[in-house]
Amino acid sequence: IGMSKDQYLMMCEQTGQEVDWEKCPADWEDFPPLVWESVEIYNSLGDRLYPDVGYVGKDFTNLKLIFQIQKIPKHQRETIFDLLLWLDARNIRISQEKLKAEHAKIKQKHGR
Repeated sequence: IGMSKDQYLMMCEQTGQEVDWEKCPADWEDFPPLVWESVEIYNSLGDRLYPDVGYVGKDFTNLKLIFQIQKIPKHQRETIFDLLLWLDARNIRISQEKLKAEHAKIKQKHGR
């Protein structure tokens, strides 16, 4: 909704609206530590980027090593991997949408 959780709660308080927790933006504190760890691992992975294609995803080559270094318990690795794939799919989609928009803008500019 374009605002932080604090801003949303303040708006509800100021307007006298009841808080709709389904619409309330989440803060980092609302997520379990496993999500924090997943995002940290995701950000430590290298990006696979190509000039003509754009972002094609993270490089998972060193994921096993990262799991070992960060001492991620084996029973959590599958969940973290699922979260990493979700983050990656989301970022690939966003990158592709931006690239398509840029191509469309260039085509429109050159009348093709």
